[in-house]
Amino acid sequence: MSENKSLFSQFPPVTKQEWMDQVITDLKGADFEKKLVWKSKEGISVLPFYREEDLGGLPHMERLPGEFPFVRGGERLRNSWYVRQDIRVGDLASANRKALDILNRGVDSLGFIFEPDVEYNVEMMNTLFKGIFPESIELNLYPQGSAIELMEAFIALLDKRGAKKDNIKGCLEADPLGKYMLNGKLCIPVEDGIKYLEGLLGLAGQLPAFRLLRVNGANFNNAGATVVQELAMALSMASDYMSRLSDSGVDPSVLAKKIGFTFGVGSNYFFEIAKFRAARMLWATIVKKYGVDDETALQTDIHAVTSEWNKTVYDPYVNMLRTQTEAMSATLGGVNSLTVKAFDSVFRESNEFGERIARNQQLLLKEEAHFEKIVDPAAGSYYIENLTSMLAGEAWDLFIEIEKRGGFLEALRAGYIQDEVEKTASLRNTNIARAREKLLGTNSFPNTKEKRSEELPAKKDPGQTEIRPVKIYRAAEMFEELRYAVDNSDRIPKVFMLTVGNPVMRKARAQFSSGFFAVAGYEIIDNIGFDTLEDGVNAALKAKADIVVLCSSDEEYADAGPGAHRLLGDKSLLVIAGEPACEKELRDAGIEYFISMRSDLLSTLSGFNKVLGINR
Repeated sequence: MSENKSLFSQFPPVTKQEWMDQVITDLKGADFEKKLVWKSKEGISVLPFYREEDLGGLPHMERLPGEFPFVRGGERLRNSWYVRQDIRVGDLASANRKALDILNRGVDSLGFIFEPDVEYNVEMMNTLFKGIFPESIELNLYPQGSAIELMEAFIALLDKRGAKKDNIKGCLEADPLGKYMLNGKLCIPVEDGIKYLEGLLGLAGQLPAFRLLRVNGANFNNAGATVVQELAMALSMASDYMSRLSDSGVDPSVLAKKIGFTFGVGSNYFFEIAKFRAARMLWATIVKKYGVDDETALQTDIHAVTSEWNKTVYDPYVNMLRTQTEAMSATLGGVNSLTVKAFDSVFRESNEFGERIARNQQLLLKEEAHFEKIVDPAAGSYYIENLTSMLAGEAWDLFIEIEKRGGFLEALRAGYIQDEVEKTASLRNTNIARAREKLLGTNSFPNTKEKRSEELPAKKDPGQTEIRPVKIYRAAEMFEELRYAVDNSDRIPKVFMLTVGNPVMRKARAQFSSGFFAVAGYEIIDNIGFDTLEDGVNAALKAKADIVVLCSSDEEYADAGPGAHRLLGDKSLLVIAGEPACEKELRDAGIEYFISMRSDLLSTLSGFNKVLGINR
């Protein structure tokens, strides 16, 4: 230790200002904000570096794990979480067999999703739970109506078995506001739906550790919302439940213990870690405002589920990489339970392979990466601690704005919630269409050998609604429809790279153009280079190319462009790769098509599909 101290003493401390001065010097006059400060979708300015002194103004830094406001989680000794897998309950015996099988494969949290119009009774529950010991796992029940009847049947089963009710953990996933938001209507007035929860909460005392209401913030995630919007809107929805039910006479301390959250987890790795930490801080603060002092009630129960928004039908195995980093964010962020969805769940009913991989992704984090051994591993990270504080601040501002509008339900009815989410989704759609936001295997680096004949996932029609629903969708849908049309057309268009002139420029532009047209599933014919323009055109015509992309330098386009256009005639569509200074002259010569880094990838490719007679 003394040797280390002696070594470090040779290096004088460097202040943050000295770092900044050196960075500005190295920029040689370039604007620091434009060059190095990243502006996130949430509007947060992220600096290129953070230092220890940046932690000084963060009040939560003095708190230990298990202490209010629970930024660092509710556990003091380990970072455990439940590994959850959901099961659709059609045939009771089949659902039971699957449950027993996956419990033997590492799952310790079950989610049973029931069909609509089920008549719940103790006999059916006994069949479903045959061989399952509720005290030893977490149980989650998803009713499609008749939540009180389901809860009563579940309690009757526990009584029949003599189970220790104090040890029953899990949640009955009631969320009328969430269903109203997604469907635009309920089968009963939404206020009656919230009042229905009073009867459900009347059963709360029988299962003290079991929650009866779960706010599904993942719906905002899957609608394209930002991390800040997901946080603020989910917290606002939960606060609306607290306000309305406590006004009806429900004890806020009891109510807070019965509310849980589901959050989606996307691919913005550090932001997602910070999101879960900020969620605990904010919810504890909100609950305390209702006069609750019970520390158990102030803690936030968070279930995380991997996002569907960024998952793709094409090149679907990339989804495994996405869900793995998402699972890491969730568990490092300290969630209570996690569902990793199978890589193929967005376009088909997953088989044993997909489900096994999804389970094992969590088990690897637990058993091999030892993520459950360390409490709040993000603690003290200059970046993540500041990010936690910034996300909490931005989410709180939006939460207050929703409260000023009368709370979540009134803001939803007024269209404010929908407008805010749609503005973000529209901006993200534009960035995806222009490949500024990447979807690997879809709008960048596609697998050109992949073809799909199976139908794309059907879109849900909400029908007649009371309010405009929040639209759930996947970012890749626009490109998938484009490529699906190509895959199922009479023939696949051929795109020929006519590479002439400057070797460096023609190679670079051919690589860019190949990737550009491969996104639509076109057949790409690349070439090393041609000695003359005539040789290249002749080769293109011989290949029966539908599209010929001229790849050369800007200077050479002035002559090569008109020459290629004249030689091709109307036998192929000529495209110029780049934005040459002579573009106007080339257009005057009859050349219509140009592609570059600034092109709208989606609309450009859709335009070529239309010209080539390929319809969506």
